[in-house]
Amino acid sequence: MKPGAISITPEGSTATLSLADGAFLRDERPHRILAGSLHYFRVHPGQWADRLGRLAALGLNTVDTYVPWNFHERRPGEVRFDGWRDLDRFARLAQREGLDVVVRPGPYICAEWDNGGLPAWLTGTPGMRLRTCHGPFLDAVGRWFDELIPRVAGLQAGRGGPVVAVQIENEYGSYGDDHPYVRWVRDALVERGISELLFTADGPTALMQDGGALPGVPAAATLGSKPGEAAALLRARRPGEPFFVAEFWNGWFDHWGEKHHVRSPGSAAESMGRILDEDGSVSLYMAHGGTNFGLWSGANHDGDKLQPTVTSYDSDAPIAEHGAPTPKFFALRERLAALDPAVADRPVPAAPPLLAPRSLEVTRRAALLDSLRVMAEPVRSPVPLSFEELGQASGLVLYAAEPRLPAGRQELTVLGLHDRAQVFVDGVAVTVLDRETASFTVHGTGAPVRLELLVENQGRINYGPLLGQGKGILGGVLVERRRVHNWTMRRLPLDEWSPADLARAASASGPDGRTGFATARLAVDEPADTFVALPGFGKGFLWVNDTLLGRYWEIGPQRTLYLPGPLLHPGENTLTLLELERFGDHIRLEDRPELGPTEEYVETFD
Repeated sequence: MKPGAISITPEGSTATLSLADGAFLRDERPHRILAGSLHYFRVHPGQWADRLGRLAALGLNTVDTYVPWNFHERRPGEVRFDGWRDLDRFARLAQREGLDVVVRPGPYICAEWDNGGLPAWLTGTPGMRLRTCHGPFLDAVGRWFDELIPRVAGLQAGRGGPVVAVQIENEYGSYGDDHPYVRWVRDALVERGISELLFTADGPTALMQDGGALPGVPAAATLGSKPGEAAALLRARRPGEPFFVAEFWNGWFDHWGEKHHVRSPGSAAESMGRILDEDGSVSLYMAHGGTNFGLWSGANHDGDKLQPTVTSYDSDAPIAEHGAPTPKFFALRERLAALDPAVADRPVPAAPPLLAPRSLEVTRRAALLDSLRVMAEPVRSPVPLSFEELGQASGLVLYAAEPRLPAGRQELTVLGLHDRAQVFVDGVAVTVLDRETASFTVHGTGAPVRLELLVENQGRINYGPLLGQGKGILGGVLVERRRVHNWTMRRLPLDEWSPADLARAASASGPDGRTGFATARLAVDEPADTFVALPGFGKGFLWVNDTLLGRYWEIGPQRTLYLPGPLLHPGENTLTLLELERFGDHIRLEDRPELGPTEEYVETFD
């Protein structure tokens, strides 16, 4: 190792990356990390190699990825690393493309991912204290790390693999200041075999760096603008360390009901150039965003209401959701070629092929309530139970009770509603509620009514102090001041339904013409990507064959859902919809995405 270089690794071991004189060294030579975020869990495994190749063609030398705990361990003790969860295969494909790998194992990842990557069975445990030295939390993280970290350790460069660095926790300084906890995470990584470079990553303010950084461990920044100010802050606080932007936000994500956030190619290239002019290393967040397939999209909270994240995670990245190089790709590539002229000689793969546009006839199958009532045995309780108490992470729960209402206009109030409820009285839709405390009126006759609330978990909060918040009806239902008791709940974990479940739901009853299940047939000779538009439909979920593609919602901004070609097969394919509000007449397959009206966006810290 070069004299004066330091390496944050266990005593007696040597890391591939080290630090000397404010710069990274790789195998004792000056090195700049030029990375891009690409999450294996947001890209179909059949497309991993293609997307990694495009990242290399952009001019990057490293890929970084989070590891979402809840994606690998949906139920306690049931840990999977196969198929879509095959982290080893993803890393080896990156190595084949000549890319280093940075792994960010959390245990918290944010990433606009459901619950910030933490399992709902963990965060729903009574008394659990997340991201602290709370013993039960550390015990659970320790068991998870026992499964994950030896796998990451086996992929390290020192053992012939591509992993050159591992991040400690994730932007912890935006959440808390339990430094013993951050040190515990560091030690847990080392004890389980991590010998490559360790680092922390936090926002570019003194408050955030104070909360998340550790003495003796390199500190990186996450930012979208003002890299010169961030470099000055870190160099003043961490002399001798290289300036490393672990997340450069060259685009941004979207919430339902807002505009599609974009960042112009010129703005992104200019800010990245300023990072490089500071002799900085950088990771593009995102280089390729991918898709929140299934029900994995998270949510934010603005202090007044939930802000659920859309199905697309395109993020206006240089490599589009379907893999096409964008104008931003070429703007950033030109700036990277100024560092290494050989970048300009790398061939740029063409955009992937797409199916020709067409319309698909929709056949309405089963009425909403009739089908959902038969999909699960009722769970009975004096009070409404939360998703967590029902052992359910995502999807829908159908709550039902039969309160006796006095004659006349009666006001009912739902307390602790998370997140959205469609209210039915005697099978008739009455209203939709989407506030934590929400009221509606019913005309009573003195007899019992059948009250049903179909509650949708729209994504668990992934960032901020409300991380881990529960779902369902958390506070009960009132008629004036009197509580409604004696409930039944039907669990509807849509993303866990088998093909047989889906078929049973779609054939459980006759259609009512308004909401419920519908199907469409798609015949293809050669599978390819496409974009699914649902004109006239209101809100719901779309399956392609047996895979839950994601949510759709007419409020936008997203108007099409990306359908990867590997989810199709030659011949006839089935598209199944669960429509909650209003059927349209047909489905359209388009040859371009429609992510909605745009808004230029750059995240800053003041």
